[in-house]
Amino acid sequence: MTKILIQAFHQPGSYARKKYDICSGEIDYPSMIVRLLKSFGIGILILLSVLLTRTITLKSRQVNVKSVAHQRVNVNALTHLSEAIRFRTISNGNGIPVDSSAFIGFINYLAKTYPLADSLLHKERINGLNLLYTWKGKNPDLEPMILIGHMDVVPAVIDSASSWTQPPFAGTIQGGAIWGRGSLDDKISVIGILEAVEMLIKEGFTPERTLYLCFGSDEETGGRNGALKIADYLESKNVKASFLLDEGLVITSGIVPGIEKNVALIGISEKGYASFELSVSAEGGHSSMPAPETPIGILSSAVSALERHPMKSKLSEPVQQFLDYIGPEMPFFSKIAFANRWLFSSLVIKKYEGSNAGRAIVRTTTAPTLFKSGTKDNVLPDFATATLNFRILPGETIEDVKNHIRKTIKDDRIIIKLVGHHSEPSPVSAVNCPEFKTLEKSICQIFPNTLTAPSLVIAGTDSRHYSKVAKNVYRFVPLIAGPDDLTKIHGVNEKMSSPNFLNCICFYRQLILNFNK
Repeated sequence: MTKILIQAFHQPGSYARKKYDICSGEIDYPSMIVRLLKSFGIGILILLSVLLTRTITLKSRQVNVKSVAHQRVNVNALTHLSEAIRFRTISNGNGIPVDSSAFIGFINYLAKTYPLADSLLHKERINGLNLLYTWKGKNPDLEPMILIGHMDVVPAVIDSASSWTQPPFAGTIQGGAIWGRGSLDDKISVIGILEAVEMLIKEGFTPERTLYLCFGSDEETGGRNGALKIADYLESKNVKASFLLDEGLVITSGIVPGIEKNVALIGISEKGYASFELSVSAEGGHSSMPAPETPIGILSSAVSALERHPMKSKLSEPVQQFLDYIGPEMPFFSKIAFANRWLFSSLVIKKYEGSNAGRAIVRTTTAPTLFKSGTKDNVLPDFATATLNFRILPGETIEDVKNHIRKTIKDDRIIIKLVGHHSEPSPVSAVNCPEFKTLEKSICQIFPNTLTAPSLVIAGTDSRHYSKVAKNVYRFVPLIAGPDDLTKIHGVNEKMSSPNFLNCICFYRQLILNFNK
């Protein structure tokens, strides 16, 4: 048996000691505490040394290139974008058919406005209202590149039309800007790319590698009749491009905290998309004799539980890449956290979770969007449905979301059904490759003193349909945007500044040149 003897004694000029005889061993507590404090101090010094070393040795990943002189752009380029906006190529969704005459009119306008591209490039209409241009390269051994955009736009809400400073489909040029639906999303890409190609043809340029231009007609409603059909067609032709650029992120101004310079964010992946319908049935009847639980109550509890218990926040691979690129450019104390995410990742995530946009970066989001039940105020409904939309982080799947719903609501009475169009998160494109470096170089040549960083696109683009025909897919629009500009996308007073659009054309021209050197 273990014998424990406790002896308390005092020595003159000293302090009380306690000795424990445990299995004939003695513990000298004051000495032990000193040793623990020394070990703790040494551990702290080692930790600080590791933190500082990792911070100091964190190297910048920015490219170092000289800017290039901007080529003189066609004086009518601004007018061309203005005229393009006047075509009401609207994707309404909700089963409302498009006005095909508007799209046909726009397609004919492009043929007339860019006669060299229309005649010298091989042009095809895919699935009716979608365009594919093929600019044959001189060297068939080089993998092609693909530039894409979309011709359709979202509606301008009637209730807000009176709030527009300029009519949304007038294409007004005023105050150094082109106003109207599509000026930012996404006729800027369609017109900007064709302006650049027309310029290069006039200059006598012929590409070394084949270039495909793909312009879809239904990106705003999922791209299944446009981009998906074009991608299927390219796949049938055994096309495998090394590089694809679509719309997506922009050059941010005053948006990235702690960074004074503009930051060009390049989307290397985009979140997945899935909507689930939850439904529950129960016996109806007169409202004067309700059951303890009704379909509305059951479903409300489930929706509330899903809102209160979202999927776990995490730093996905695209966000990790963003932190790797932007970390070295941050002030010193912020740099410590970025360089030592093995210790501070929870703080970084907490910072992101401080805003709605930030939460969307680090979490698969849960958004209840539809709730339907009942027919009359004194009749108990026998059925209720709710639809929730999820934007899914790379590294998670639609099946993961379904399992999360089931485990969270814990109610077998509720039927869970995947509805509408859906897509898994896109593959994450490489950053340590010539294609990404060429894209970075092109950005910095046209927009000097701009930082670049890979990032995550939280919305959807047509690019998700092209992963089967392109190895490296990037999402970037060459325009400088501040916080106010971003609110205009799909909003009121959408507009593009004239200098922004001219720079956009120069960028596409430089990008094509760089990929053919």
